[in-house]
Amino acid sequence: MFLTRWGLDQVTDSATLALTELVANVVRHVPGRRCSVLFLREPHGLRVEVADGVACALHAKAPEATAERGRGLAVVEGVTDRWGVEERRDGKTVWFECDG
Repeated sequence: MFLTRWGLDQVTDSATLALTELVANVVRHVPGRRCSVLFLREPHGLRVEVADGVACALHAKAPEATAERGRGLAVVEGVTDRWGVEERRDGKTVWFECDG
């Protein structure tokens, strides 16, 4: 992955897992399955943004023990240093940061 070329070997696994979870949410919940992904090399590490056209509040919550779904944002929270949601007029951007 290009993170190696950026000198971010130590965050590659976490960033890959978090990105996979966010894109999976788009596939499951966004009509048309459209999104944009932005990678930003920051002084402290990496910031990744996934933007889509559906406005809704997101939060990491613990699903029922027997639930088959609902752990994605908890995974993002667990493997990244920071994450959040920015509401926009035309949807939302879910972002995370991994310190390098």
